[in-house]
This record gives sequence, structure tokens and C-alpha cells, in this order.
Amino acid sequence: MFRRVAIIGGGAAGASLLSELLDRQVAQPMHLDWYAGPGNAGRGVAYATRSNLHLLNVRAATMGMYAHRPGGFLEYLRRDNPDIAGTDFVPRRLYGDYLEEETAQALARARTNGHDVHVVPFAAEAVVPERDAVTVLHSGVETRVDAAVLALGTLPARPQAGVSAAALDSGRYVVEPWQWLSADHDEPPPRQVVLVGLGLTSVDVLLELANRWPETQFVAISRHGRLPEAHQQRIAAPFEDGDTLPEAMLDAPEIRTWLPLLREACNQHGEWRSVIDGLRPYTASLWRALSQQERARFLRHARWAWERARHRMAPQVDAGIAALVQQGRLRIAAARMRSAEPAADGRLSVELVHAGQLIENVQADLVIQATGLETDVGQTTHPLVRQLVTNGHILPDPLGLGCQAEPDGRLRYDGGTWSRLFALGGLLRGTLWESIAMPEIRQQARQLTDRLLDGK
Repeated sequence: MFRRVAIIGGGAAGASLLSELLDRQVAQPMHLDWYAGPGNAGRGVAYATRSNLHLLNVRAATMGMYAHRPGGFLEYLRRDNPDIAGTDFVPRRLYGDYLEEETAQALARARTNGHDVHVVPFAAEAVVPERDAVTVLHSGVETRVDAAVLALGTLPARPQAGVSAAALDSGRYVVEPWQWLSADHDEPPPRQVVLVGLGLTSVDVLLELANRWPETQFVAISRHGRLPEAHQQRIAAPFEDGDTLPEAMLDAPEIRTWLPLLREACNQHGEWRSVIDGLRPYTASLWRALSQQERARFLRHARWAWERARHRMAPQVDAGIAALVQQGRLRIAAARMRSAEPAADGRLSVELVHAGQLIENVQADLVIQATGLETDVGQTTHPLVRQLVTNGHILPDPLGLGCQAEPDGRLRYDGGTWSRLFALGGLLRGTLWESIAMPEIRQQARQLTDRLLDGK
């Protein structure tokens, strides 16, 4: 048993692991150092929003914090509102409230059971793994622990290529939309806003700003110009082929073979959402079956389609975006941004390249980069991750999908695998692919807890 464990990261992944550890019955008390950083521990970036317009993109029934109690969130909601259904899509702020309550209850249990838990309101500045321990440094203090877990969530976003330093300095190009949305802005409403990206982050930003600024016009772009697909109001019948489709895919782990298999399954079933959802328990095995070359091919040619089918909008969100298009306030384009520079009138001149190299210049009062999860540890500005990479303690995934790791979360270095340094959540995307949603995170937390308590 690893009796002293450091959990690094104050979001949902860190809170899930902390609560799972404290939920177990153990023979000896544990000492846990949770480097939660400033702010409300447990909410992280994903659930810090207070807007009722920002909805979970999965139904309430499956969002429990614990793998053994997936309905825990719905139970929490029904304490205040018994009419909430398991099929409802509720505001993310409510899930943040739930995480905070569950975490507070776990900490209370820790005191009752004699565990020593230290919630550190600072970020860890450096981590040094060794064969028999891990040293964590912050504010000049060195702490030696038996094991450490990186549960960092999303890494800081980086400006896209072509954005000039002058554009960034102007304050009119926003790289971190969630931080920007949470701040107070006294400027008059912009006339035109460009959003770079068309994923779930982008649609949340669009709905929020359209509500704040009823006269503002929006242009939203992505390479394919396609929004995420939407959930149906009603849950479709489950995919009936069971293991047949994933077994056929595992027998021939090539993207060119998989795509016809998926199309055939969708045609036979009649509802593609059920087919995609039915693959969820097998996704990690399917991803591991792909060669590096096939993974790269997937990222180049099929990732955009998978993401929009797998990570869907709530029906209310879909309706809100459709209304903006119908009102003429939102234009969606298949394009990429080639450059963003300050214009003579103080706005930004944004150069968009459409299919066929057609170039369009858009004058924007504000450009918001909403391209989603950043996982490239080799290029990140995150101080702790840079320290780990620079010192050779961790290895970047060759495709920019987090760190090289074993499926159980143990991190690799050049020459081996650490037995006491682990990752949880988004940093494991290169190993597991599906590693950012709560159902996957809570299962990882449960399995990692088993390993930490086993001490091997």
C-alpha cells in the first residue's frame, strides 16, 4: 500500500481519485496531499461555469462521481427537484456543485477515519520521480511521497499559427475562452465576433455571448464547417449486435476497414447514435489495436467525424444554435484562419482560407479561439509539464495526445516505466483515446485506487 500519495490537479479527475481513495476501507490511515491550486477544488475548468446556458452533453442518469454508483448525480439533483428525469441535460454548474459536495463529504469521512488529507491551494511546481519515491516541490517546500498522480485536465491553449503578437497584445484575440468569459468586461458590445472552432466549447461560447450581446453578429469556422451532432430527445434502442462489431474491427485494425464496417452497422440498425454509443466500452481496446500509422491516419481523416458524432450537443443547445443561424446572426463556414493582425481602425483583420484557396478578409472586433482540449505536452506552456518533459521524466505521445503511458496510468520515461508516477484523465488520451469524460475518468480512478492501495 502506498500510504502517502500526492494528487496533482484540482479538477474533476483529481476530486474523483481523492474521493475514491477516501471511500475505501483500509487497514492503515493514509496521508494524501491534494495540490488543488486556487479556486474551488473539484470543479476545474469544465464545471466552473455559472451559466445556465452551458449544459452537460450527456444525460444526468450516467454522471455519478463513483463507478459503483453512476446514478449518484441524479440522486443529488432529485433532492431539490424530484421532477428531474435521468434523460435530462442539466446545467454544468449543477454538476460542479455536486462535485464540491461529494468532495467535502469525502474530506469529512477522512477526518472521521483518521486519514491525514492536506488540501494545498497551490499548484505543484516540480515533480521528481525516483525508483522508491516521488518528490513534489511547491513554494520552496519539498515533500517526499510514495506515489504521485498527475490529474491535470486540459493544458493551457496555445494561439494558432498566424496570430501575430500584436493581435494578442491588443486583447481582441482570446486564447482561453473560459477564463475570458468568467471575467468582467466593460467594453461596448462588439459588432462582429469570429470563433475559431466548431466543437462543444464553441457552441457554449456562442450561446453565452449571443445572449449577452443581442445585436452582435458571429462567424464560426472549422476545417469542415460542421457542428457537433445532436442527441435525440428520446433514447434510442441499444445496438443489438453486442460484441460482433468490435470483434470484427479488432480482427482488422485499419481505418479503411473500420469505416465500411461502421457504415454497414449504422444502416442495419437505423440509428447511428446507438452504434457509436455501443462502441464506448471497447474504445480503449480498439485504439490500442491500431498501429501508430493507423492512429495518425485516423487523426488526419476521421477524427473530426468521430468527435462530432461521439461528443454531441444537448437538444436545447442544438435548437439555440439553429435559432442563431435562422436569425442571420451566425454564419458557419468551412475555412481555416491564415492570419489575424490589428487593422487601422483598431479591430482585427482576419484572413480566412476556404476550400479551393478562396480567401476572405473579415474585420472582427473580437476573435475567440475555441478549438477544444489541448493535450500536446511536448509544446505546452504548463510549467509542471514542461519541467517533467525537459528533465526527461515523462515522454510526449508522438501524436501530441498527452504522455506515453501504460493502460493502467503508469507513465513512461526513456528506458522504462515509473512504478510510482501515474496520470489520470486527458494526459492518457494517446494510450486510451477516450479519457476525458466522467464515465471514463471515474473508472480510471477506481482502477488506479486499486493499484495505489495494492502498492505495486
